[in-house]
Amino acid sequence: MVPPSVCNVWNPTMEINLISDTVTKPTQGMRDAMMHARVGDDVFKNDPTINALERKMADLFGMEDSLFFPSGTMANQTAIKLHTNPGDQLICDKYAHVYNYEGGGVSFNSGVSCKLVDGHRGMMTASQVEQAINPPDFYHSPFSALVCIENTTNKGGGACWDFEELKKIRTVCETHGLAYHLDGARLWNALVAQQESPEQYGSLFDTISVCLSKGLGCPVGSMLLGSRELIEKAIRIRKILGGGMRQAGYLAAAGIYALENHRQRLSEDHQKANELGKVLASMEAVKVVEPIETNIIIFELDEAVLSEEDFLKKLAEKQIAIIGMGQGKLRMVTHLDYTNEMHTYTLEALTEINTK
Repeated sequence: MVPPSVCNVWNPTMEINLISDTVTKPTQGMRDAMMHARVGDDVFKNDPTINALERKMADLFGMEDSLFFPSGTMANQTAIKLHTNPGDQLICDKYAHVYNYEGGGVSFNSGVSCKLVDGHRGMMTASQVEQAINPPDFYHSPFSALVCIENTTNKGGGACWDFEELKKIRTVCETHGLAYHLDGARLWNALVAQQESPEQYGSLFDTISVCLSKGLGCPVGSMLLGSRELIEKAIRIRKILGGGMRQAGYLAAAGIYALENHRQRLSEDHQKANELGKVLASMEAVKVVEPIETNIIIFELDEAVLSEEDFLKKLAEKQIAIIGMGQGKLRMVTHLDYTNEMHTYTLEALTEINTK
């Protein structure tokens, strides 16, 4: 287990927030980088720090260009609009974020429907994708235009895709003329867990969205990557969606700092999640429902032993916050602000709850 600090034992006068990896605050180093950022008007492409982040990200993935967005949802919605026309259909897993958690934006913004695939932990096979494609000459069905992948999968408990399967899906897309988009909100976690490189993904997908405000700990921001032609079109769509920003270089400076300082430490979050999962699995009332690969733990309670209401109340009494995902599932997410001291305290708190 991650050891506690030699000098510090956690005193829970403040809440331990395991609701999401979006709850982090900028580190002091990140704050310093933000305060010293050179800025301009990004709507006119005159913010030097935004420009530097976009170039850095594109180079990292080996793609032609990238664009800064205020949110991952807007980046995904822009990608969907880039690749489709109204009346088209995208193919995604039934757990996909673009279907479940983006406010119906697929239909609202692009006039597109979703063909849902019943995959495993949010991950489809190439065979399932091919079977989901509508015959292009059958005018009664929507035109299949796009395949959307999510890595890691949120509802699947932070699961990482098999890269070889992603390559097979790429072949299916090329064979049938479909675009290929990656919702990589937690791709950084997958890269560390699977010891993969950004370039591998950049060579595979037409567009990729990556989040800066989850595992990397930035206060705001996501990026969309693609060809220069696609990103030029994405600028217009971002404008239509209200995503044009002015002196946003302060936020971009946080992104540059995170890329340079916060990527490899994600393995610490994964280790802590694994240890939380082991303690939860040892509890009589708990069933961990998905294998723990990255920083997400999803579990269920045996209501006959301990109700969800009582469990959440016991955690709240110990100043620990988690979130429900519906259908009886609960979630914990480890992150940059979840310290070793907090971790030791949380493990002890869960053990204590189990014994009472």
